[in-house]
Amino acid sequence: MENSVRPSSAIAYVYRGTFVHSTQQTALQILEDALLGVDTEGKIAFIGEGKELEKLSQTFGFSTSEVTQLEQHEFFMPGMIDTHIHASQYSYAGTALDLPLLQWLNTYTFPVESRFKDLEFAHRVYTQVVKRTLRNGTTTACYFATIHTDASLLLGKIANDFGQRAMVGKVCMDRNNGVKHYKESAQESQDETCRFIKELLNKKYPLVKPVVTPRFAPSCTGALLGQLGAIAKNNNLHIQSHISENVEEVQLVKELFPESESYTDVYHKYNLLTDKTVMAHGCHLTDEELDLFRETGASLSHCPNSNFSLCSGVLNVRNVLKHKVKLGLGTDVAGGYSASMLDAVRRTLDASKVLTIQDPEHNTLTFEEVFRLATLGGSQALSLDDITGNFEVGKDFDALRVNVAAPDGPIDLIQYEGPKTHLEKFLNLGDDRNIMEVFVAGRKVLPLTEPTAE
Repeated sequence: MENSVRPSSAIAYVYRGTFVHSTQQTALQILEDALLGVDTEGKIAFIGEGKELEKLSQTFGFSTSEVTQLEQHEFFMPGMIDTHIHASQYSYAGTALDLPLLQWLNTYTFPVESRFKDLEFAHRVYTQVVKRTLRNGTTTACYFATIHTDASLLLGKIANDFGQRAMVGKVCMDRNNGVKHYKESAQESQDETCRFIKELLNKKYPLVKPVVTPRFAPSCTGALLGQLGAIAKNNNLHIQSHISENVEEVQLVKELFPESESYTDVYHKYNLLTDKTVMAHGCHLTDEELDLFRETGASLSHCPNSNFSLCSGVLNVRNVLKHKVKLGLGTDVAGGYSASMLDAVRRTLDASKVLTIQDPEHNTLTFEEVFRLATLGGSQALSLDDITGNFEVGKDFDALRVNVAAPDGPIDLIQYEGPKTHLEKFLNLGDDRNIMEVFVAGRKVLPLTEPTAE
């Protein structure tokens, strides 16, 4: 099993015990009595078997006495990747779920998001959402902020300070009849997006990057969508937005963009479907639209809590995967009421079972497949799978140390049942009490340490 490269950096620490992760070929791979070394750059230097301890210690120059041994009820898994979350909506998560999407936006979302011109309010909300997601094992988050550039930059700073890997998007929208003061002109949106990108990149945060963020087609004119497509291309940036979330929205897009063949075609026309694009939802995409996703390399973010909570629809994940479209999971706070990716895992399983209830021929997703979607699938959806998503030599060590027998935790273990059962119990029953440590790029970010004031 030894998998290693000659050391270029010193070894920072070595763990011995059980590691669970996904590969391209296998939804769940379990490595028992494994040794994993992390170098001072935060990258995985080697993965080997426990019996190779002496040889690896000589090769990589670490002392066998410095190896950290996991307990029987502990394992390491890759950090979870939230491919779609609205950081600016966190303050009302768990409420306001009584309306369908378009009315929900006008009644609850836009009035709250308009408050983020107040940087003190923004700091309070963004600090809480970064801390909460890290506690729940989200090592990478793809965030929507608001139209406010300075508050969006603040979200990037907070994610960096706490050590979370993040993509941060300043929201763009030049069309909004519901809350008229919460929008920009197309020129203003273009200028502020360019300022946001430039200033965030100038910070040189190692793990926080900008993502071009048209809110969704109904809130943007074609002119703005075209400008944003050009900005993303010229800066080689990621793109995020929403697509085909509910039936009313799909119909609205038809009316606003009558010249386009489909909702997907709107984004494609304006060069917003690339291999660095992630679109949330997609509940009502046709097979032809999924083919276009596959051809362009664009990804989907499945947000089942939100789809249930707003009665938007049920995405057929199996069909998406059949079309070979990249797919990850998202919490979609606050349309989704939970900021925990464990909830996204559970609701993904529920959604698949609902489809099986409706059609007994439907091939229900397994927990192993959904585990992959929450980790490696998310990294593929965000085009970060060369950096993170599983345990491979040379990748960053983004990981959760899980103890299924944590004192006062939510899981009661009656007897030792092996790591596969432990993982299944954690995914179905676990919470932040089971997550002992969180690492991002080799840095321990949980237990949380408050950033020092500059």
